[in-house]
Amino acid sequence: MKTNLKLTLRVSLLLFVQTIAFSQTFIQGYQDVVNQVSQTNTTANLTAFENFGVKTRGSAAQTNTLNWIKNKYLSYGFTASQMVEDPFTYSGSSAICKNLIVTKTGTLYPNTFVIICAHYDTITGTGTNDNGSGTNVLLETARLLQSIPTEYSIKFIHFSGEEAGLYGSQHYVSNVVNSTNPKLDIRLVFNIDQVGGVAGQVNNTITCERDMSNTPSTNNAASNTRTNELINCVNLYSNLNTLLASAYSSDYIPFEDNNEIITGFYETNESSVTHSANDLLTNMDPTYAYNVTKAAVGAMLHFAVANTSALSNATFNSENQVTVYPNPAKNNLYINKGTLDTENYSVKIIDLNGKTVTAKEFNNSQLIEQLPVSELSAGIYMCVISTENKQIFKKVIIE
Repeated sequence: MKTNLKLTLRVSLLLFVQTIAFSQTFIQGYQDVVNQVSQTNTTANLTAFENFGVKTRGSAAQTNTLNWIKNKYLSYGFTASQMVEDPFTYSGSSAICKNLIVTKTGTLYPNTFVIICAHYDTITGTGTNDNGSGTNVLLETARLLQSIPTEYSIKFIHFSGEEAGLYGSQHYVSNVVNSTNPKLDIRLVFNIDQVGGVAGQVNNTITCERDMSNTPSTNNAASNTRTNELINCVNLYSNLNTLLASAYSSDYIPFEDNNEIITGFYETNESSVTHSANDLLTNMDPTYAYNVTKAAVGAMLHFAVANTSALSNATFNSENQVTVYPNPAKNNLYINKGTLDTENYSVKIIDLNGKTVTAKEFNNSQLIEQLPVSELSAGIYMCVISTENKQIFKKVIIE
């Protein structure tokens, strides 16, 4: 939730966007996925989030909400190896908060990430709008994109500590983004905060937020470009209008300060009951939350570059989304085990004569493992990934 301190400034910066002329075009395959967003799921997710209670740090309610979110991802076909808990504490308490990061690996750019994020903590009430609504957007987006190949990797991040001062997102930027070697390569951060609308009002417009900060300003132009793309996605794949505004006081700010490219969604009719016991489903517009989710799904298909030819690709799904890359490879081959529900598997590289030229066992495997191939001669090979009850075959070219 954003503080009320800058509401006057926010309103003064709003610009109604009626027509956007970009090179983006309508993609029917994207619309087919967007049409699968469920109003039933949206209302059920909001109800469940509300029923967990007040989600302050260290509370059973926050722990139960986190476990619920994790189980939702498992039910969508994500595996435990794709989920990482990022614990942290901050001043005033020894209570541990946890961010949850769920990673879906891209097919062409596995080490470049589109982040879609929302916080799940609250401070006074149940926070059904702030930010159960954003939590629902991530869950529905993850459900629909789980089996769809995307060129770029996606990180679905549920932050904690937002209401106390963006502690979760700042911890992630400092201790994960900047501590990864090389630094985590982020294509875009798409933040979802309070998108549930106001009961009894006409909720037909979503505010799209761009970076206008001067500290730094070097990422502003790219943020403006991405936010215009976001506006275009809203127009293409939903029935919502758009407003253009500046970003402030939510979990994209630590990324913005880190010179990353950001954009975001925020409700245009702003609720007056956030941070109170009245932040409840009865004071929201669940149809609006559903429409915002549709717009977000369309945008993520665009930002992560979904493979429309594989939207219904049974082969990809049946192979548990296992990928090997780069292909062609030169020094190292990386194996992403996708949704294979196993910690132990083996990899063999077989030449055209049927001879195994290299092999390796992976025990207690991570989502992505590395296989050296620099000693192999240039040519075409078969990569065989084997578990106890399954074999997956991938053609590999070594340069």
